Amino acid sequence: MNTNVMDTLRARGFVKQTVFEEELYEKLGKESVPFYIGFDPTADSLHVGHFMQLIAMHHMQKAGHKPIILIGGGTAMIGDPSGRTDMRSMMTKETIRHNVECFKKQMSKFVDFEGKNAAIVVDNGDWLLDLNYVEFLRDIGAHFSVNRMLSAECFKQRLERGLSFLEFNYMLMQAYDFLVLHQKYGCSLELGGDDQWSNILAGANLIRIKEQKPAYAMTFTLLTTSDGKKMGKTAKGAVWLDENKTTPYEFYQYWRNIADDDVEKCMKLLTFLPLEQINELCAYKDERINKAKEVLAYELTKEVHGEEKANVAQSQAKAAFGGGNAELLTKEAIGAQTVVDAMVLAGIAKSKGEARRLIEQGGVSVDESKVTDVNMPVPANEFVLHKGKKVHVKIIVS
Repeated sequence: MNTNVMDTLRARGFVKQTVFEEELYEKLGKESVPFYIGFDPTADSLHVGHFMQLIAMHHMQKAGHKPIILIGGGTAMIGDPSGRTDMRSMMTKETIRHNVECFKKQMSKFVDFEGKNAAIVVDNGDWLLDLNYVEFLRDIGAHFSVNRMLSAECFKQRLERGLSFLEFNYMLMQAYDFLVLHQKYGCSLELGGDDQWSNILAGANLIRIKEQKPAYAMTFTLLTTSDGKKMGKTAKGAVWLDENKTTPYEFYQYWRNIADDDVEKCMKLLTFLPLEQINELCAYKDERINKAKEVLAYELTKEVHGEEKANVAQSQAKAAFGGGNAELLTKEAIGAQTVVDAMVLAGIAKSKGEARRLIEQGGVSVDESKVTDVNMPVPANEFVLHKGKKVHVKIIVS
């Protein structure tokens, strides 16, 4: 381990808060540290909000530290109040198990599950679901101050609308996870987004009290736009890492279209490009920033979907946008009910018969999903229609 991974994370803008910082820095520089990051399996795909955690895990593992991926099979049955004003819905064990399999497949592009410091996946349902509640309260609950808990940011937001006792237990459970991982795997560091600071700190404190051993917390900057909004949201919803939910083209376009002020931050946090190259690409804030956006979009699409799909997405985007900063050609298809209607009304096909033939020959895609049904209804009021490799038109259905 030549470079201390904390130097790498700091230089790229990850680190927001730490505890016992000098002690942790020294430990990371001289030994392999098992660390964990928690993921609640509330969907069958990871999304852009998880992206930073995956990149951070990669940096940590590359520096010689062992990733423990904690899947919240137990906590997902309760719901984390952090950053929410409503109560999460509870999930079945079968759904959680399916989601875990999907997560692991996506994570394997960023972390290594074989070899030295191989990442492991554990499920907190293994120890949380069979807890004896009275024993848990006596053993763990005794070390928590309700006054201090209520001052935590994650609870403050929910108190205004009503915080259930179910959710109030979440901090204790997450702290207990850290304790169990410390006992089972020697885990001494928990990482996560800065909205998790109170929960992560509670776990580190619990280990220091119960085990009289060192434990550390580190949180990362949240992935937000320059005006403070969480990244990864579009009019259609979340930007997913699963290509069936967000196509490689849509994924590429999301990053290609981010605000100029967010490009450098995203490059540092989400790509593995050297900082010198990033500084060079982002040196100018005029139209030359578009080159940096193209590099960002390509690199991230390659990380998530592989080089081949990144190349396709990039070439489609260049064809659609004329290679420069031009807007996509827009056509109206007033009253279109089906994709075939839209093609005729927008002048992409001369007749419905021609439109159907193009679809049957596999030459038509909508937002990067191939159209296979000649009776497919229009998917939205606005969508991008691709005919072959050269015609790319934004369709507006009135």
